[in-house]
Amino acid sequence: MQELQSLLVIPSVSADPEQAPAVREAAEWVLDAVRRAGGNGELVDRGAAVLVDATVPASSPGAPTVLCYGHFDVQPPGDADAWTAEPFGATVADGWVIGRGIADDKGQLWLLLRAAADLAAAGALPVNVRFVCDGQEEIGGTAIVDHLAEHAGDPTACVIFDTPKLDDDTHVFTTATRGTLYMHADVRTGACDLHSGVYGGAALNAVHVLAAALANLFDGPATLAPELLAGVLPAHEDEREVWAALPDGVGLLAERGAVAADATAAAEFYRRTWELPSIDVNGVQAGSAFQQKTIVVAEAHANLSMRLADGQRADDLAPIVEQVLRRGLPDGATLRFEVLSACDPGRVDPAERPLQLAADAFESALGRRPLFLRSGGSLPLMPLLQQLHVPAIVTGFAVPSSNMHAPNERMRISDLEDGLTAARATLQALGAAD
Repeated sequence: MQELQSLLVIPSVSADPEQAPAVREAAEWVLDAVRRAGGNGELVDRGAAVLVDATVPASSPGAPTVLCYGHFDVQPPGDADAWTAEPFGATVADGWVIGRGIADDKGQLWLLLRAAADLAAAGALPVNVRFVCDGQEEIGGTAIVDHLAEHAGDPTACVIFDTPKLDDDTHVFTTATRGTLYMHADVRTGACDLHSGVYGGAALNAVHVLAAALANLFDGPATLAPELLAGVLPAHEDEREVWAALPDGVGLLAERGAVAADATAAAEFYRRTWELPSIDVNGVQAGSAFQQKTIVVAEAHANLSMRLADGQRADDLAPIVEQVLRRGLPDGATLRFEVLSACDPGRVDPAERPLQLAADAFESALGRRPLFLRSGGSLPLMPLLQQLHVPAIVTGFAVPSSNMHAPNERMRISDLEDGLTAARATLQALGAAD
């Protein structure tokens, strides 16, 4: 626990330029962990990004290599008053470890680091474990993808612990991830804000224009405009049959205090989050939402993100999103559109031998076999691994109430114990993958 806590206390927030030294400190921590396990490697600087590329060698020569990916950067802590413990304090309380990054992804990366170290110390590590770890995952950086595209080597498989379980007891191996487009839109309608008593009703308001542009993206409360469904590949019926047996979407939304987007959203929960694309407006800034300012607003800004479905490509969808935003733009208004980050969807065949070996290891170590399911999230490495024909074992040990990206991020100590057991068993099983 002390080792894990020493990683969690580093405030490696990649979205905050002032924390760049802390991101590098976390990278050095990961590299040192590999060295303590008898391995070696290096920090790799790619522009503003710092990566780790380091290997714990197998206990015997001639062994295959397994990639392990994880990220040591974390989300900003957000509202400090919403936390019951210090965000970077790694607090242990009531069977949980609380702290930013414990679930996403420092704690889960640590499981793989610790497992490799334990097996190496026992002379029982049957594979070379190459840790290729990222310091820009939370801001959509592509440095890790570029690095691996150039230096992939010939790994047997890639193991990634970075996702939650389906529920408190059900482990999942992710067979598909959605892609992502993170975008920014700026609207300007004048040189400066104006007095609404003098100009209101006559001068164009940037907030109104931006709201109309964002509304163009939707064909209902949560249904996207038809153009944004271009390229979507439907799921197979056998997949949908599995989804139908999963916990009801009504309960999943209710337990997180969420309201269904429309009358059919709960019933279509898995199709909406796994099979179809989605767009969310992540933030809007214009004028003042609190001060009494009777103005005609001259500029408005929005961050928005799109999750891309299987079959879609980021390069194809970005211009379509821009075109839809610009539809009906009033004369005299300007809209500036920018893509801040992007990645394509990714898939892996669950029949691949490394995935089946890992599933056998989970079942043997934990007494239950993981489900093979899609994910609604994005993982930039997945499409690259697909192109390289490297099977990806994407799983994790956080529970839905682990508060990823939210205050009081946490993991159960029992899940960390299970994760360490499963990580050891998986690395041992992958020794037979060739």
